[in-house]
Amino acid sequence: MLTLMVLSLMPPSPSLPSTGWDKSNHMLGFAVLAILGHFAWPGRRWSMLLGLLAYGGLIEVLQSFTPDRFAELGDLVADGAGLLAGKALATLYKRLASTRF
Repeated sequence: MLTLMVLSLMPPSPSLPSTGWDKSNHMLGFAVLAILGHFAWPGRRWSMLLGLLAYGGLIEVLQSFTPDRFAELGDLVADGAGLLAGKALATLYKRLASTRF
């Protein structure tokens, strides 16, 4: 989470890791957080996802105070899409792993 925060608040630079599109960066970062959260807090998945979405909102608010970044609702939507994709992937993995003999 800290790495995602730092990368989100740093001035944009070609040397930063990127997928090439800002929204896919958000989706990938939050999908990874959702997958990790899925296995770290198995009984609290929906509250974990809501907490991570609020974290994405916090990042957007903090970006509005930086000179090189700005807050975008589209980024928060991409965060939410990444969270749902990460949850779906983690659920699929868990189901496939439990069906093996």
